Amino acid sequence: MSKKHTSLISELRGKLKTCDSSHELSNIKSYYLGKNGILADEFIKLKSVKLSEKKELGMSLNILKNEMQDLISQKLNLLSSENDKDIKATDVTLPGKNISLGSRHPIAITINDIMDILGSYGFTSVEGLEIEDEFHNFEALNISDNHPARDMHDTFYVSDNKLLRTHTSSVQIRSMMVAEPPLKIMTPGKVYRCDSDPTHSPMFHQIEGLHIDENINFGHLKGTLIHFIKEFFGKEMQIRFRPSYFPFTEPSAEIDIKFKGKWLEVLGCGMVHPNVLSNVNIDNKKYTGFAFGLGVERLTMLRHSITDLRMFYDNDISFLSQFKDLK
Repeated sequence: MSKKHTSLISELRGKLKTCDSSHELSNIKSYYLGKNGILADEFIKLKSVKLSEKKELGMSLNILKNEMQDLISQKLNLLSSENDKDIKATDVTLPGKNISLGSRHPIAITINDIMDILGSYGFTSVEGLEIEDEFHNFEALNISDNHPARDMHDTFYVSDNKLLRTHTSSVQIRSMMVAEPPLKIMTPGKVYRCDSDPTHSPMFHQIEGLHIDENINFGHLKGTLIHFIKEFFGKEMQIRFRPSYFPFTEPSAEIDIKFKGKWLEVLGCGMVHPNVLSNVNIDNKKYTGFAFGLGVERLTMLRHSITDLRMFYDNDISFLSQFKDLK
């Protein structure tokens, strides 16, 4: 074996002596015996060696290779036996350390609470597509071609006629098209809009409610939502219905609550527009209905005094663990 090869063996022995993990050993093996390792380079050099010297150098390289493999195998066996000793020395009957249970996400907790309340009012949960077409997301909801909500800066378009739904109202449309009144549904799910700041996210959660039947009026809507807000916050809240505008409801309103001395909007609502009923082939002379929509993140922030919506999506264990006692 040449002086250079002897030097490589000495160098390998030195590295193996200080190696104390299988991961480190794997790196050493790759360095010397890998596809692009030291030994591979030595074999490549055989091409440029004189024919008379090639046989002797080739034998020397094979001896070097075998010795390196033996040294690495011996070290691997040594590390394995040491690990076995550690395992055997462990008392498996002792209790584990730092045992902690995970917690449900505050968004999931709020969604379930809302659905439990609305479910007690007779609303049935319905889910639908997150990638929608323009008819179900806009046109059937009385949103015309030139409406600002259809502009690219508000909506994520997948193709010319496909988009990420901007509200779960599209699920209501599909439900009304396949089921005859009376209809009483809630539509929880993710929605998407081009918006991002401490109080807005490009993806957020909505729950919308829809009740279609004969003789439904604004009084039914008002009573439902007043009771819902009281149950959700667990106490009487100062509430006001403020006139607003939505293309798919008429009349329309937004609900504000008095929270820490300030009026804050919590949801939008209104009577289903007759055009919407006509678009889904429901007789708007016989049937009326109300609809409402609320942002889950907004209500969660109010309930738990959270100021930055982005905390919900940071996966910070110290933040999420605060909700482990909630169901």
